[in-house]
Amino acid sequence: MVAGDGLRIVFFGTPAFAVPTLDALLASRHHVVGVVTQPDRPRGRGHKTSDAPVKARATAAGLPILQPARLKDQPFLDALDALHADLGVVAAYGKILTDAVLATPRLGMINVHASLLPRYRGAAPVHRAIIAGERETGVTIMRIVKALDAGPMLATTRLPIGPEDTSDEVERDLARLGAALLVATVDDLAAGRATETPQNDALATYAHRLTKEDGVIDWTWPGARIHNLIRGLHPWPHAFTFLRGTRLVIRRSEASDTSDTSETGVSTLVSDTSDTSAEPGTILEAAGDRLVVATGAGMLHISEIQAEGKRPMTTRDFLAGHRLSRGDRFTATP
Repeated sequence: MVAGDGLRIVFFGTPAFAVPTLDALLASRHHVVGVVTQPDRPRGRGHKTSDAPVKARATAAGLPILQPARLKDQPFLDALDALHADLGVVAAYGKILTDAVLATPRLGMINVHASLLPRYRGAAPVHRAIIAGERETGVTIMRIVKALDAGPMLATTRLPIGPEDTSDEVERDLARLGAALLVATVDDLAAGRATETPQNDALATYAHRLTKEDGVIDWTWPGARIHNLIRGLHPWPHAFTFLRGTRLVIRRSEASDTSDTSETGVSTLVSDTSDTSAEPGTILEAAGDRLVVATGAGMLHISEIQAEGKRPMTTRDFLAGHRLSRGDRFTATP
């Protein structure tokens, strides 16, 4: 049990997802004594070195910042120990913590993980859940152990996934929910009333890190599954296809499927375009606001598209400057 002054916390995080948690801790009765974030890297189209969101927020708050290239380096471990942290809090830091780091705060370390554990352990839980067509996700506050995202759970909260939600939208909402849940959990730890529930490893699934190759569209899939891929990979790395050797990024879509969509969470749309004999990937309609493509089951309505190296466009704007015709076919390779 800790006195009313609160805990001394060292915060580990890097991207925008982690900022609401850092802000919530700064507004709490606890004390953020330092921030550990990844080294500066080139960002954006110009590949200029700039501060990641957590570093920018920590700098604005005047917090001590550590950016180790390697977590086992002794100067970093000495600096971490000198913070005299009671507890470590991790939110999307981006590196696996070493035993030495985990042992430094006297109350150990806890993590804000963007899934309902034990499902979707790993690097891309939000994206993989949407790609899989899940209707619900959430945040789990868990104790960090050596095994990946396998520690006992201290608290969870749930969030519905809408049929058109993209990964950035869901991450934004989870970041807000996770921040509030984290502070409540830290309060419980400080008061000695926190309880830890072991995970059921038999139910564990893994959310592997995304690569650009994950974005290739297989048009033999049902339209609902392709739609889930498109929104799950938004805003990176995006789903893509090819037409006459040109790579096209599909940014927004809707699925129209005559099959039962109760398992997908995707709404069924009414379409007056139907050609059940068309090969998957075949354009069924390309006029005005409508770009409709045959899939392995049902159709995909593309509403936002981007030619490689160009700006994103609505279907209407894209069709005004690109010649697409009924019968043209999108492919998975150039």
